[in-house]
Amino acid sequence: MSAGAGTGDGRGRGLAASLGRIYAAFVKELLQLRRDRITFATMIFIPLFQLFLFGYAINTDPKHLPTAVLIQDESSFARSFLSAMRVSDYFDIRASAASEQELDHLILSGKVQFGVQIPAHFGRDLIRGERPAVLVIADASDPVAAGGAVSALQGLSSSVFSRELTGPVANLAPKPLPYELRIHRRYNPAGETRLNIVPGLMGTILTLTMLIFTALSVTREVERGTMESLLAMPIRPVEIMLGKIAPYLVIGGLQGALILGAAKLLFGVPIVGSLALLVALTLLFILANLSVGYTFSTIATSQLQAMQMSFFFFLPNILLSGFMFPFRGMPGWAQAVGEALPLTHYLRIVRGIMLKGAGFVDLQTDVLALGAFTLAAMTVAVLRFRQTLD
Repeated sequence: MSAGAGTGDGRGRGLAASLGRIYAAFVKELLQLRRDRITFATMIFIPLFQLFLFGYAINTDPKHLPTAVLIQDESSFARSFLSAMRVSDYFDIRASAASEQELDHLILSGKVQFGVQIPAHFGRDLIRGERPAVLVIADASDPVAAGGAVSALQGLSSSVFSRELTGPVANLAPKPLPYELRIHRRYNPAGETRLNIVPGLMGTILTLTMLIFTALSVTREVERGTMESLLAMPIRPVEIMLGKIAPYLVIGGLQGALILGAAKLLFGVPIVGSLALLVALTLLFILANLSVGYTFSTIATSQLQAMQMSFFFFLPNILLSGFMFPFRGMPGWAQAVGEALPLTHYLRIVRGIMLKGAGFVDLQTDVLALGAFTLAAMTVAVLRFRQTLD
């Protein structure tokens, strides 16, 4: 009896000691997490950030899409047609084009998603029963963004003219529609998703890889103990930064070439615009991401922290840039955040050049935004590296 009791007491003390050691390790890990603020913030804020974005910012059925109109008839029928478009909530008429060329430019530059042309004598031909044609040009480079609006437009019935089609012209009210609706889906008439996704993949892949490569550069030097010998050399901080970024700029260019070749040969994505312009702006985009990654490497104290910061920057880029979800389907605040991200502007550039044949003039707003971001990121990277040296 006493031996059994002694054995039981020994097991109890051993279990208590084990629980005590586990508790000590638990407390030690909590203290470590509290000291490692970047890791702790990542664990807390990334799930909240994802929940917030998917709950409030993501919308696969965008409405209030920017629309331009070319009105060549001032009849009440034309005004009623435009009013019906507004009531559908899918169209936000923001511009009035003076010519077909201006309407085409607004579509090509991406300033509007739809263009509507109401021909001359629309009201007169409607009354005569000649079924005049209304031309609707849709930027279908993102088929998801345009799909719902096109369906809503096709669903308009003769009730559009219920106020006008009374009395002597009441016989025009029943279906079919007393006018013809001609919808031109430009840049992706078949609505193939790959034509939208594959060019965007070049931007997302380059963002992720360039961030990680450079985010680890300085922290790796510090952890290996080679930073001191580098600092002892007669070289300025900006020269160190450019020297460390240059190899990754070449690697990023090779990555872009591989993705571009695969897009053309494997997926049949056309390159309608200038290849030289696409290459130049891709290198600018790569430089922007390298600068951001280099800034992270000067802030992080370990390679793990550098990876965490890279992922935290990559997440809003992929969700708010228009790669996964229609950009114009997001609320205003989310679009404002997206406009501050380099991937948003690069996606417009790469899709504009490859699918639309857009030139520098058509893309100048996004090119200037991407250039400004690159300059700001490089400035911050140099300043941060100077602080690291001090």
